[in-house]
Amino acid sequence: MRKLENSELIRKTNQDFKLADKTPLIIILDDIRSLNNIGSVFRTADAFLIEKIYLCGITAIPPNKEIHKTALGATETVDWEYAEDVLDLIANLKNQKIKVFAVEQVENAVFLQNFETEKNQKYAIVLGNEVFGVAQQAVEICDGTIEIPQLGTKHSLNISVSAGIVVWDLFKKLHFRL
Repeated sequence: MRKLENSELIRKTNQDFKLADKTPLIIILDDIRSLNNIGSVFRTADAFLIEKIYLCGITAIPPNKEIHKTALGATETVDWEYAEDVLDLIANLKNQKIKVFAVEQVENAVFLQNFETEKNQKYAIVLGNEVFGVAQQAVEICDGTIEIPQLGTKHSLNISVSAGIVVWDLFKKLHFRL
């Protein structure tokens, strides 16, 4: 088995990416401190043709050298927008009939493997601060919560790891329904 060269990989141009049908999923990053986490989420969003990223609160925005280090150009392909107040953003998205779910450990959260998507429904996921998670007020106005099951002693994951796990799972469910 031979490892593929970069020249052998089928990659979209930036223009092809912009024109491609997107996964009906929006990522909301609220009060994310780490510029590396922000860049990593951009790269994940690019990989799975995510429709848009919203950067809220203290979350830094491109152009930024530290974000670029991990995003590797994904800030140029993935649509993004800054929204100061996550509560206003969630309300706005819900008014557009987009279902919004916080990724958080709360009472009555749905474990990721049990979360079911609906055909022709657009979703948004909220990922919160590295220390405090998704703000309680944001959790309360979301349509629900998704929890990543964890069996170890820590019960917390890096924000970019959480984003990757949830986005991959939702990508599969939104694109490969039987």
